[in-house]
Amino acid sequence: MSDANPAPGPAAAAIGLSVEESLWYEGGPARGDLIVGLILCLTLVGLPLGVGAIVRALWLRYRITSRRIEVNGGWLGRDRSQVVYSQIREVRSVPRGWGSWGDMVLVLNDGSKLEMRSVPRFRELETYIEERRRGRGAKASSQGFAQPAA
Repeated sequence: MSDANPAPGPAAAAIGLSVEESLWYEGGPARGDLIVGLILCLTLVGLPLGVGAIVRALWLRYRITSRRIEVNGGWLGRDRSQVVYSQIREVRSVPRGWGSWGDMVLVLNDGSKLEMRSVPRFRELETYIEERRRGRGAKASSQGFAQPAA
């Protein structure tokens, strides 16, 4: 029988640290994306979009915790990307599905980008990421926007 909260690793236990990580979201892309994709699949022009929605629904999984973001995807879900909030420089998002879900791009400090497609509750997630990113001491990016009034 396994514990719900596993013991910290040997290095963390040696110096007396415990790592607390709470789960905020775990799951796949928005269901609406699959439904719209299947409807578009009925036309020849929408066939690639429908196939893309099916592949995302089968193999794309997100795990967002209080410490990191993990994206599992690729062929049969074998590709894994993990990002801690201190690595994120900027968050960009675009609504889709009449605002029910959206796509997000996390721009990292080294200039690379992590794309997250068909994210449910993406506005809440964007706010959550920004709070965690600022809480870790990263500078807020307001490039291209007016400075807030005092």
